[in-house]
Amino acid sequence: MREFAGRMTELQSHYFAGLDRQIEALTAQGEEVIRLDVGSPDMPPAPHIVEALQRSAAEAGRHGYGSHRGTSALRQAWAGAYRRLHGVALDPETEVLPLLGSKEGVFHLMQAVLGPGDVALVPDPGYPTYGSASRFAGAEVVLMRLDPDSGFLPDLSALPGEALRRAKVIWLNYPNNPTGATTDLERLREAVGFARRKNLLLCHDAAYSQVAFGGYRAPSVLEVPGAAETAVEFNTLSKSHNMAGWRVGVAVGNREVLGRLLTLKSHADSGHFTPVLEAATAALDGDQSWLAGRNAEYERRRDRIVEALRALGLPVVEPRASLYVWSPLPAGWASIDFASALLQQARVSVTPGVVFGPGGEGYIRISLASPMERVSQAMDRLSRWWPEARRAA
Repeated sequence: MREFAGRMTELQSHYFAGLDRQIEALTAQGEEVIRLDVGSPDMPPAPHIVEALQRSAAEAGRHGYGSHRGTSALRQAWAGAYRRLHGVALDPETEVLPLLGSKEGVFHLMQAVLGPGDVALVPDPGYPTYGSASRFAGAEVVLMRLDPDSGFLPDLSALPGEALRRAKVIWLNYPNNPTGATTDLERLREAVGFARRKNLLLCHDAAYSQVAFGGYRAPSVLEVPGAAETAVEFNTLSKSHNMAGWRVGVAVGNREVLGRLLTLKSHADSGHFTPVLEAATAALDGDQSWLAGRNAEYERRRDRIVEALRALGLPVVEPRASLYVWSPLPAGWASIDFASALLQQARVSVTPGVVFGPGGEGYIRISLASPMERVSQAMDRLSRWWPEARRAA
């Protein structure tokens, strides 16, 4: 047997890879599965974005290697978006680094910052890559429980002193995946102060900041005065502009940290396809009014899901942002067992909460990224299957 690097033991097979195989097997048997598990937007980008890609790709000189820093126009467009949305002034040359999707940046930044003996403070439940990237770098992960009674916000004062002494990174993510929780600028200000006092790099994942409902506006951590001295924020067009497969993200904030990340990226990738970057520039600089209608459609789906779950007696909190409804389960169910039974018996796929850490046990995550007709069909199937689920519990 070939021996692999020891650090590969820190990477487990991703849950969704196994789920895809299960669903492929059911589909091959002629079964129709409704997927409410992955947060991959089902609606397309606005036409002017696709047209920009087509125009650029038709030009003969657009098919060579690009810069690791993206194009100047794209960096300026990201800076313009932060100025428009958050009133934040960014230097496009030193405080904006385009990424091959924010997930790539999350993983690579941990390799650039962490090493053996270091500690990363990671939310629980939380996006799995924060932890897996930190462990792959050789660091220890200390989980910060997100308590539902406190709105799924971490209690920074409860972090153990020994872990804090070795901690180099703290992760926050609002609007939150998987819980859909939101925060305000005052809580982000507290987090920035905490990071300064403890000499931590504060990493804020703002992937869902433009998927919001009912007039809610998600703040950027960089709205806190001086935050760029200690913070980096990740963003992406995957969720904001329905461009998940295009793999266009950004890291903004602390210029020294971004410089280190750029150095690593220069060894790990060869930049992006230029037509994609030019289309991303069009997405950021062009008409943004279509996002309101897109969010209104997500809100309709959210309301249908919340209504159905509450009718079953589940105390679901209606999210103000993100692509997810985070639902508690009835007593007696483990989240993996519930999701598996729902898939096998009702042909509806959701994500078990424990995928996002031990703090996610007792919950499921339901995605809004399927057409309203499919969402409604899924809720009907869930409601019909529910009596059987209650008996099994």
